Amino acid sequence: MMTGAELLQGVSERVLLRFLRTTGHGDARIASRERGVTTGAGIDLAYSAGGKAVTIKVKPDPYFGTNPMKIQERALAFYRPDAGHYAFEAISNSLTREPGWMFSSSADQLFYYFIVLDQTEHEISALYEESDEIFFSELRIERDELRILPMDKLRNWFESNFEAYTPRPVTQGDHSAWFRLIPRADIEDAIGDAKTVAPVFFR
Repeated sequence: MMTGAELLQGVSERVLLRFLRTTGHGDARIASRERGVTTGAGIDLAYSAGGKAVTIKVKPDPYFGTNPMKIQERALAFYRPDAGHYAFEAISNSLTREPGWMFSSSADQLFYYFIVLDQTEHEISALYEESDEIFFSELRIERDELRILPMDKLRNWFESNFEAYTPRPVTQGDHSAWFRLIPRADIEDAIGDAKTVAPVFFR
């Protein structure tokens, strides 16, 4: 059973896949399962538009909670306080200094998904193994919001500006990655064509 960041990523991809399919992209798919997409390519989902594939990097972020009691409940691993930031990976491995997905992803779009889950990690992991009918009927997403950002434009801005923001380590399995926390307003002022969808999840 999946845990931690891998579980949050899997849940988010599954929710966003259904979102794409119910908003006119019936061929939407999890691209990481396709032949020819290598691990670390920074592509999680894909769909077709205008005769070509549109590729997506998914970044879930549980720092979107507003209920003080649930924020303090340590068992709710994916219910963190709203921080008002984006978290972008600059270095994926602090030991090897491998570039993070902000530099290496070849995706067309970034689906930055703010999501808070009102269930324990164990409950969510068990649900993830279930059919879509059970998964979507019993998953408790209290609050969510999707920001769709053009990856090329975002990367160009990030490459020129990321050093102005304090680096933060984030544990990723057996190693640490380094992220830059950037106020949402800074990104949205720089990337004028960002799109917001809220809420995304429905039963």
